[in-house]
Amino acid sequence: MDRFLFRQPSFVGYGAGVAQLVGEEARSLGLERVLIVTDRGVRAAGLVDGVIASLASAGISAEIYDGVGTNPETTMVDEALALLKASGAGGVVAVGGGSPMDTAKGVAFLATNGGRLLDYFGRDVPLAPLPSICIPTTAGTSSEVTNNIVFTDPGSRFKFGLSSPNCAATRALVDPDMTLTLPRGMTAATGMDALTHAIESVTSKGAYDLTRSLAVDAVRLIGEWLPEAVADGSNRQARERMMMACLEGGIAFNQSKLTIVHSMSHPVSGWCGTAHGVANAILLPHVMAYNVAHDVEGFARVAEALGVDTRAITRSQAAEASVERVRELNTIVGIPDGLASCGVTEDAIPSMVADAMKSAGVRMNPRPTTAQDIDMIYRQAM
Repeated sequence: MDRFLFRQPSFVGYGAGVAQLVGEEARSLGLERVLIVTDRGVRAAGLVDGVIASLASAGISAEIYDGVGTNPETTMVDEALALLKASGAGGVVAVGGGSPMDTAKGVAFLATNGGRLLDYFGRDVPLAPLPSICIPTTAGTSSEVTNNIVFTDPGSRFKFGLSSPNCAATRALVDPDMTLTLPRGMTAATGMDALTHAIESVTSKGAYDLTRSLAVDAVRLIGEWLPEAVADGSNRQARERMMMACLEGGIAFNQSKLTIVHSMSHPVSGWCGTAHGVANAILLPHVMAYNVAHDVEGFARVAEALGVDTRAITRSQAAEASVERVRELNTIVGIPDGLASCGVTEDAIPSMVADAMKSAGVRMNPRPTTAQDIDMIYRQAM
């Protein structure tokens, strides 16, 4: 019998139009002024406008920081935190994908805990953060419902993660309408990030029945609806189903933890600037092939969820089929063939291996993993 502790720290509002509840939610948190954290693309798309209007209708003023990049860096948190302090804001609202949400969560906890982000690597975050509300504009990272934040230190290029309930958002307003303008390439990359979360959640050493059920359903939804969302971004049903899959996968991996796909993809982004979702998508089938014999039932369930007919084959064959199905899905949604096409060079591999081995995902991987194994997988994925 499983024994587990389940903690979901963020209150979640889900459904079309819930982003417009941000003013009401901010007021319920006692806020009078907030810092909105976003990026220039999201702001140019007009997705911040409705958030500002909702806040204003609740009598809440806002300052905006839109300097978040594709991969969040510690310096961006420092800049946003300085603006928060200068403006007198008492809370943070994130509007965007994983980078703005991680940046906002980093600002919220540094505002109360002090110091630098790197000070907390491998350590507890002792104090509760400022109130924060995350409004995702992608169906990908699930940062709105996890304890995790990830940043790159621009000096060392080390991409590191922090995990604590005190890194979580206070509220998550998960509105599929906020993803309707997401471009095709970003839809594909963030959707494959969500699939990576789900598959890692199924096969993590930390998985149990509750997390596997959520993660398997996320795999099913993504396999069915990601190609539809990529083909037609205005397809509201596809966007809603992808957002639900992202939510399920995020809640699952927040409990079960991830394996070595993310351990390896973070250094790819840190050293080479590759978009996080693209790095995950390229690495995912290679890591699955490495792991498949060490969790046959888990990968067989992934194959079934992705629509593979497993009735006339063995469970081992079904598990192997999951790898090929993910390769096919990458091709369908337009993911590049290898890391080399995304700016990764072989001379970066030793540094990436060293950083990957620092990740907690190595301990959660179903197959025991050494630095030599990580090196091999990187080279296979080039």
